[in-house]
Amino acid sequence: MPLYETVFIARQDLAAEDVDALSARLSKIITDGGGKVVSKEYWGLRNLSYKVKKNSRGHYVLLNINSPYDAVAEMKRVMSFNEDIIRNATYGVENHTGKSLLAASDSAKDFKPIVKSKDKKDSTKLDLVLDQIQFDI
Repeated sequence: MPLYETVFIARQDLAAEDVDALSARLSKIITDGGGKVVSKEYWGLRNLSYKVKKNSRGHYVLLNINSPYDAVAEMKRVMSFNEDIIRNATYGVENHTGKSLLAASDSAKDFKPIVKSKDKKDSTKLDLVLDQIQFDI
């Protein structure tokens, strides 16, 4: 089956449980369509480059999917009219990599924010990567 990566940004005012429920709903669409969600990563509540639908921040979630295209098309259709999702992108990939450097946790309720240190010696690998990346939508 083809492999896909889907990243979506949920509204800033959603609770962690709502973000997890939203990703579970999207995962169910994939599994009902004969596919499988290989992994899910919650990247945290991040600032957006500019306001999108009156939101200046958003919950970032990555889904690695192994599924036929029909299930992915249905998931994209559902994401397009869901008011809780402000942006989404789905890409076909050759293979799934392990955990990305942006992965903060597997679910939103388990997320523990990283406190940035002004001292570079105490910076984690994730802090160094995030300092170099700018998320543009």
